Amino acid sequence: MLKRQAKVLSDAQVKMVLKYLESCNRNALRNQVMFLLSLHGLRAKEIAELQVAMVLDAEGLVADVISLEDKASKGKSGRVIPIHKTLRVLLADYLGNRISDPSRYVIETERSKKFSANAVVVYFKRLYKKLGLVGCSSHSGRRTFITNCARKTSAVGGSIKDVMALVGHKHLGTTQRYVDVNSEAQRALVDGLYGSIR
Repeated sequence: MLKRQAKVLSDAQVKMVLKYLESCNRNALRNQVMFLLSLHGLRAKEIAELQVAMVLDAEGLVADVISLEDKASKGKSGRVIPIHKTLRVLLADYLGNRISDPSRYVIETERSKKFSANAVVVYFKRLYKKLGLVGCSSHSGRRTFITNCARKTSAVGGSIKDVMALVGHKHLGTTQRYVDVNSEAQRALVDGLYGSIR
């Protein structure tokens, strides 16, 4: 029996979510950053615990990597994750004057210094429900990241070990459980195996 997992988002769904978040008047930048952090493979707890210092370079500017410390991750799965240029721009806009205080949390609420992990989970549940994305949860961004990285890693000279490092997994089996199968790729693999065998 297949275990129920959060759905992987298609490219079209990612664009739809970003477009929706961009159009929101309230907390638009924060919510776009939160969504893109999930698409960088961060768990709900990691999004909640991410401090400004973890996204800054030595000069106090938004870095080109997230230096996720163990204290912000699950167990000892701290890691370094390259930041996509879109997230970098949004982070710089969103953090603005908060960069002077690197101990603050990246994702804040209007009433407190940070989100709880549960609040992140609830936020994504409501977001996906509002957009009609059935089966999606706070883990959908992480599954999307892992699946896309696994599919593209050999094309850039990487391996599944690079994917494991990016998401903080110690065991290959854990990473494999996150990767969504691609029926079109399976068909292309089989069709390309023997050429014409008739």
